[in-house]
Amino acid sequence: MAAQTESPLVGEDAGPRAPGHQRRTLILVAVLLAVFVVPTSISGTGVALPYIGSDLDAGLVPLQWVVNAFNVAFACSTLAWGSIADIIGRVRAFALGATIYAAASLVSVLAGNVILLDVARALAGIGGAAIFSGGTALLSTVFEGPARGRVFALFGTVAGIGVSFGPSLSGALIESAGWRWVFAVHVIVLAVVLLAVPTMRRAVQETRTQGARIDILGSALFVLAMLLLTTGIAQGPQWGWTGPGVLGLFAGTVVVLAIFAAVEKRKEHPMLDLSIVTNRRFMAICLVPVAGSFGFVTMLTYLPSYLTAAGGYPSGAAGAIMLMLTAPMLVLPLVTAKLVAKGVSAIGIIHLSLALLVAGAVGLELFEPDINLGLVALPMVITGTGYALAAGLVDGQALALVAPERAGMAAGFLNTMRLGSEAVAVAVYGSLLATVINGRTRDGIAGYPGAGDPATVAGTVASGNISGPAGQVAETQRAGFTDLLVHAYDGAFHTVLWVLGGICLVLLVLVVALLSGRKAGRAAAS
Repeated sequence: MAAQTESPLVGEDAGPRAPGHQRRTLILVAVLLAVFVVPTSISGTGVALPYIGSDLDAGLVPLQWVVNAFNVAFACSTLAWGSIADIIGRVRAFALGATIYAAASLVSVLAGNVILLDVARALAGIGGAAIFSGGTALLSTVFEGPARGRVFALFGTVAGIGVSFGPSLSGALIESAGWRWVFAVHVIVLAVVLLAVPTMRRAVQETRTQGARIDILGSALFVLAMLLLTTGIAQGPQWGWTGPGVLGLFAGTVVVLAIFAAVEKRKEHPMLDLSIVTNRRFMAICLVPVAGSFGFVTMLTYLPSYLTAAGGYPSGAAGAIMLMLTAPMLVLPLVTAKLVAKGVSAIGIIHLSLALLVAGAVGLELFEPDINLGLVALPMVITGTGYALAAGLVDGQALALVAPERAGMAAGFLNTMRLGSEAVAVAVYGSLLATVINGRTRDGIAGYPGAGDPATVAGTVASGNISGPAGQVAETQRAGFTDLLVHAYDGAFHTVLWVLGGICLVLLVLVVALLSGRKAGRAAAS
């Protein structure tokens, strides 16, 4: 296995010569445009599901896979693309990703049935993984020193804006032109990005892993492990968390990951150089976005459902309320980059970011169906600030800790931790919410004939749909049944919030421990 340094190499002569200013600007704009498309799709496609279901006459399960196929494919292939970028070159990997994504989005526009759309979304997820891994490594190759910090602050800002405002942008497109334009816009933007690829190829002199081959076995094992894990989490409420099916999936995940580690140790050019994982500082930085996934992304995904289902707010008002959570992403990544450039400790900002995520989770416990929004404005802003403070620091800090020829692999691992943890966190939240709602309604639901299976009702309520199950009971019992479901949803929401806060606290302690010591402190703050 190739040796892995733990020291930043920024500014050393071993790296490639940077292209001119105009070409660097072109590369930055192209990467940021492509990067904006991916998180916009991750968070915004869900808005189109009701319209897709109606237009294509899709059932619930295949309709859900319009979103799930993209997320799972993205999470499973990000690490592989990072390694591939080191072998074939970062520009080529980025261009391949943009091409695959654009082609898959075009198929999505033309899809006449939901199965074809699911397949296209999975291909788009594979292309999105290449865009993120290749684009991150490409920026790390082209920019150095303070410029790298500013560039990754922009990267974090654009990605955060895409995640935060994806639902609003998709909603506007659907209302004005129809759901197919959600994907058509992706085609147009990525076509513009691909026009810049010839200039990018001429401008970038890349470092590559000489003599290496794509690690097909390692890639297949990692994909299998991710599939087993995400399936186990998603099926927990239906099969039972202690049932043989779910426990078997989790056990299978551990076994496959163990086999993956054994295979990678014996590879001369592995998909994942395990010395990266043993780099304490690098792993600490990679855990920061994991905390953001549990503390921020889960709220971004599910808080609107709480506001509409339990709080009774219309969707437009819920979207406006969510601005208190997302607004910090508009300014703070660039602000933190400037502070670090002026000598403020990056480690200190990262610690503050994680602490705010914990505090925000605790503060959001104030939510209740008839809450005065003024009381929860502060914890929403705190949570958004906690996520935004580190958003522009993580990539630059992490990639400064690895050798240039391993930048693609490192970027792939970082983005796997980031996007993989988002998929896992959202799945964990949804599964726990449904489980707790089921426990709170199982006894009471027996008093409402026609309500249906408790587990099915719990899953529907967890998705934010209370009116559907309530409509199944007699009209004279509807008000009482609705109250039961609202109180169950509200109680489950608060229970899951405590779990999320606990996870963020554990990650805070772990990151502090990994970054402790004088050597780690000097390197990560540089």
